[in-house]
Amino acid sequence: MKRAPLATIFAIVFIDLMGFGIVIPLLPLYGERYHPSALGMGLLLSAFSATQFAAAPVLGRLSDRFGRKPILLFSLAGSVAGYLLFAFAGSLSMLLLARVIDGISGGNIGTAQAYVADVTTPETRARGMGMIGAAFGLGFIFGPAIAGVAVRWGIWAPGVAAATLSALAFLATAIFLREPERKGPAPERGLAPLGRALASPSVAMILAVFFLLTFAFSNFEATFAQFLHDVLGATPTRVAFLFVYVGVLISIVQGGLISRLTRAFGEKALVVAGAFAVGGALFALPFSLALPAVMIALVPLTAGIGATNPALSALVSLEAAPADRGMVLGAYQSVSALGRIFGPLWGELVYYRWGRFGPQWTGAALAIAAGALALALRTRGRTPAEAR
Repeated sequence: MKRAPLATIFAIVFIDLMGFGIVIPLLPLYGERYHPSALGMGLLLSAFSATQFAAAPVLGRLSDRFGRKPILLFSLAGSVAGYLLFAFAGSLSMLLLARVIDGISGGNIGTAQAYVADVTTPETRARGMGMIGAAFGLGFIFGPAIAGVAVRWGIWAPGVAAATLSALAFLATAIFLREPERKGPAPERGLAPLGRALASPSVAMILAVFFLLTFAFSNFEATFAQFLHDVLGATPTRVAFLFVYVGVLISIVQGGLISRLTRAFGEKALVVAGAFAVGGALFALPFSLALPAVMIALVPLTAGIGATNPALSALVSLEAAPADRGMVLGAYQSVSALGRIFGPLWGELVYYRWGRFGPQWTGAALAIAAGALALALRTRGRTPAEAR
């Protein structure tokens, strides 16, 4: 792998995701100041993912035509604007607009993944995608911590801190990131190649597996704090600690272990094992009625998610033509956004209607279904890592 570009893209994603991690824990609290309806609060919390779902393939296509660096700069500038609006919003509609702006420009991850695909070989692709995942996880560890400190200065301070971090990422991109060399024909105009890519059975299966796993994990993540409070009587401090624990475990897998695991087993085998690990861990969580048992159950859960995400990113990038890679990875991020929209909605619905263990058991069923689909994916040829 080309280490310097990967180190730069890692730093950019890490800095920007710290900003994202600052906003997420505070967004519901800021929204409650305006006494929204349930629908209003739901729209506020889902606005980012909904707009990212629509915008990500378009931004990916633009990165194929005009380059990765310009789109990264655009998305980071949008983040700066969205965070500043979040900091000084005086109404629920302004908060909603802030999340829409950030969602429309939120092509950072898909474009960063396309950049990684451009500067890695097929054999090292999963490791490069793991670095993106590790930056993502670390950003969500440090971001909430910064939010907890900054909010003491005023309700405007976390948004300004997030905007400052995205501005730093913008400067780092402008100064240090070089546009990668890409081989192959120029991309076609429009989104027609996306339809052809999605018509590929392999791509469709990869996206389906990713959607099921994202849905299952988001369903768990959205209700985990309630589960900890209602079942274990956990304090907010202990809840925060466990979320940090989850982030650390995922970062360890994606930052340190994914390369060895890919070389040993191949991407497709990792997806199968990871999906079943997630399913088994979610099924076991309702029986984990003490903190040590919960921490043990979280190990296979986070290891499974930590292994499957970069492996699936590598697989879908290998299936895409080089000229269409940004667009296909943008569609991949749209699938992620779709899972993050419906997963929390489903989790809250079953939590209140079926009981506190409903999200874990339905998440387990979805993850096991993803594992079964991944088993079918294994029969559709071998990746470069598996062919060695």
